[in-house]
Amino acid sequence: MFDERSPIYQQIADQIKDDIVSGALKEEEQVMSTNQYAAFYRINPATAAKGFQLLTEEGILYKKRGIGMFVSTGARSTLLEARRDRFFEEVVDRMVEEARRIGVPLADILKHLEKQREEGNQ
Repeated sequence: MFDERSPIYQQIADQIKDDIVSGALKEEEQVMSTNQYAAFYRINPATAAKGFQLLTEEGILYKKRGIGMFVSTGARSTLLEARRDRFFEEVVDRMVEEARRIGVPLADILKHLEKQREEGNQ
């Protein structure tokens, strides 16, 4: 599951975020404890705890004392909004800038996107 692209605790946080976005984890649903997570993935519990801490600081997870960690209400919409923003910054804005550099009119881009959408509905 884990690779060398980023620290394991970040990958843990990213995986939990992906699970929330996909609906595999629902708002107000309890997540595995850090010890369960560590045992399941055979990692140090402190590493798992650091990933959970990141999510807590972001407001994605919250702790119910004596019970465990839960997905915060509104976490999915917060994550979707952040991903939409990142999509426009990292993909669309860069695409438009490259199109300007090489002389592709915006109308051509829109026509191409519409064609892709139509082909996707078939």
